[in-house]
Amino acid sequence: MVVSVKSATIVGLNVHEINVEVDTVNSIPQVAIVGLPDTAISEAKERLRLAIKNSGYSFPSTKVVINLAPADLKKEGSGYDLAMAVGILYRDGIINDFNNREIAFLGELSLDGSLRAVNGVLPIVCALDELGIKKIILPKENLEEASFIDNIEALGADNLSQVVEYLNNGSELKTLKQNAEDYIERDIDFPVDFAHVKGQAQAKKALEIAASGAHNVLMSGSPGSGKTMLARAFMSILPPLTKQEAIELTKIYSISGLLDRSKPLITQRPFRSPHHSASSVGIIGGGSNPKPGEITLAHRGVLFLDEMVEFPRTTLEVLRQPLEDNVVTISRASISVKYPANFILIGAMNPCPCGFLGDNKKKCTCSEFQINRYRMRLSGPLLDRIDIQLKVQRLEDDELLNMENKDAETSTEIRKRVINARKIQLERYKNDGILTNSELTPKLIKKYCKIDDSTKQFLKQAINKFGLSARSYDRLLKISRTIADLENKENIEVSHIAQALQLRSFS
Repeated sequence: MVVSVKSATIVGLNVHEINVEVDTVNSIPQVAIVGLPDTAISEAKERLRLAIKNSGYSFPSTKVVINLAPADLKKEGSGYDLAMAVGILYRDGIINDFNNREIAFLGELSLDGSLRAVNGVLPIVCALDELGIKKIILPKENLEEASFIDNIEALGADNLSQVVEYLNNGSELKTLKQNAEDYIERDIDFPVDFAHVKGQAQAKKALEIAASGAHNVLMSGSPGSGKTMLARAFMSILPPLTKQEAIELTKIYSISGLLDRSKPLITQRPFRSPHHSASSVGIIGGGSNPKPGEITLAHRGVLFLDEMVEFPRTTLEVLRQPLEDNVVTISRASISVKYPANFILIGAMNPCPCGFLGDNKKKCTCSEFQINRYRMRLSGPLLDRIDIQLKVQRLEDDELLNMENKDAETSTEIRKRVINARKIQLERYKNDGILTNSELTPKLIKKYCKIDDSTKQFLKQAINKFGLSARSYDRLLKISRTIADLENKENIEVSHIAQALQLRSFS
C-alpha cells in the first residue's frame, strides 16, 4: 500500500504542493529517495533512520522507497524530513489513519528526533490554504512566523514523538494566532533625524518629494557635504509598513534565511547599503537555485549605493530593468523565477575624481578628460531612470557652526506630510493595483496627470530646451504629480512642473 503525505516547496516566491509517497519492497533494508532530490534530501536517509529509532519506534527492516512528487520539480533543503518520517511510520502502521489530504508537514529532523526550524515557512503557509490544506505541523521555532496567517491552523511540535501522539491520540500541540498590525512599529526612534542635518534645505525638500512618491534619487556633491547622512535620515520620513507590505517582506527574508527567529515579522522598511565591490549576482540575485539579491531585499524600502560610480558598470547596468518594471526575472538553464524589486534607489557620488568640482571652498584639480571619463561610468539610460538628481553643496561656515540647529524641521513633521501624500495616492489608485506615483504606467499617467493649456505650453518649451526623452517626460510628470499631492492640488500646475525640472539634473 502506497501512502501519501503532504508537504510543500518554494521556487522563487511560488509555492508548490509536494506529495511524499512512501512504500516498502521486500528487499535488502535500505532507503531510496527519488523525485529530483538535492544532496540535503538524499542525506536524510540516515537522519530518518536514527530519528525514528531514537524516538522509540522501529524502522522498517525492508527497502523503503520515497517519491517526492511531482518528480520533474527539483527539491532542495531539509524541510521534507518530517513529512518523510510521518510517511514511513504511517506505512508501517505505527501512525493510525488520518486525513492526510488536509494536513501538511514541514521540518528538519535531528538524530534524536527533535525538530529544527526551516526557512521559507511564511510563504508556504500563505499558499497552503489555496491548495486545500487546513493544518500544518511544523517546528515550534517556526510557529510564530506561521501565526500571522488566518485561514490555516499552524501547530508547533518539539519532536517526532509529539507529532505521532497528536495524529494517533489527538494530544495537544502548541498553536498560536497573532495580528501583524500589532507588530508593525509606527513610532520608531531612528538613529538619524532630519533635524540632525544642518542646512541642505533644497536636498531635504527633494527627499521629502522622493519619499512621498517613492522616486529614485542621485546626489552629487563634495566629500563631507552630507550625502550619506541625508540618505540615512531618509528612512525616518518614510511611512510605516502596511500589513500587506510587512507580510510580503517577511516572505522574502524568510526564503533568504535572513529572518530573525526572535522577530518573526519584518516591521520596518529595509535599508540595504551594499559595498561597491558587490557583484551583479549579489545585487540582482541568482545561484543554481536563484535566491533574492539586494534589490529584492530592499523591496518596499531603500537601496543605497554610496560612491555609486565606484560600482562596476556591469553591476549598475543590471539595475535598469528592475527600476523600470519593479520586478526582476532571474533565468537559469533549468529554471526562471521572478522576485519583486519595488525599491527606492538612492545613489551618492562625487562630481569628479578629486571630488571638488563646483565646490565653493576648494578648487578642482581634475582635467576635463578625467571628469568626463568619471561621469561616463553612469550610462545615459540608467540616469534617465533616476527621477531626482541633486547637487549637494558644502555647508557655509555659519551653517556648520550652528550647533543647536533650532530652525531645522524634525523627521516627524516631514513624515506627517509624506504620509498624507501617500494616503492621497492610495485612495486615487485603489482600483489600479499600484501604491505610489512612481509606479504610474503611461496609460495611468494620461488618466491622472492632467494639465491645462498653459502648462502644456510650458512643458513643450522644457522638452525643446532640455531635450527630454519620452521616459524623462513621463518621469517629470510623475514628480510633478507628487509635488501637487504634497500641496493637496487636484491637477498639475506650471509651478509643479518648474519645481520638478529643477530636480531632474545637475551639472
